[in-house]
Amino acid sequence: MICFVIAMDKEAAPVISAMEHVKEKKLSGKRVVFGTLFKKKIAIVVCGVGKVNAACGTQLAIDKLKAEKIVNIGVAGGLNKGVAVGEVYQISHVVQYDFDLVQISGKPVGTLDGYEENYLPLHTCGKYSLKRLATGDRFNDSKDDYKLLTKELGADVRDMEGGAVAQVCMQTGLKCYSYKIISDLAGSGSTTEQYKKNLALCFETLKRELKNITDEIYG
Repeated sequence: MICFVIAMDKEAAPVISAMEHVKEKKLSGKRVVFGTLFKKKIAIVVCGVGKVNAACGTQLAIDKLKAEKIVNIGVAGGLNKGVAVGEVYQISHVVQYDFDLVQISGKPVGTLDGYEENYLPLHTCGKYSLKRLATGDRFNDSKDDYKLLTKELGADVRDMEGGAVAQVCMQTGLKCYSYKIISDLAGSGSTTEQYKKNLALCFETLKRELKNITDEIYG
């Protein structure tokens, strides 16, 4: 079974609205929704915002739901002109930009303990443009973060969950797919105001592209 790991109820709503035979329950404090999506059996773990929540939700999907593949979907911030508000992109690589052992290991920011590279590879399919994601437990308009994300790490998109989902999947040997819809663009005004203004547009995009995404993952 494919399991979607999605941070917020409002992000999960477009997926749930397209499902049939819907049932739900609480597992380990997380909302879990079961059903079929375009005739395929799936489950959704609504994990909560942030890396720890995302890691817990992903591990729950693996251990208790026996997930065969993990799909992380959600809205995210754009960092350059290569992405556009309201568009969906598939993530090819992800880094945790708030993980820093540089003074100890001498390795680049985001290089996890025991790893040699800071960016983790994800599984991709090819129908959508591929982008590099940076994950951190911060939602802000920090100029320092922007410089780190773009100049040092070369990221295209940022979020608060994808890197943790990918790390759990890599450590357990499970395929991980990630799709992000851009809700705000750095340099275009307040991140918060853009995010609130563009959420409805992002969810319409998700509704429109959901079958394509599902077909792509099932191959």
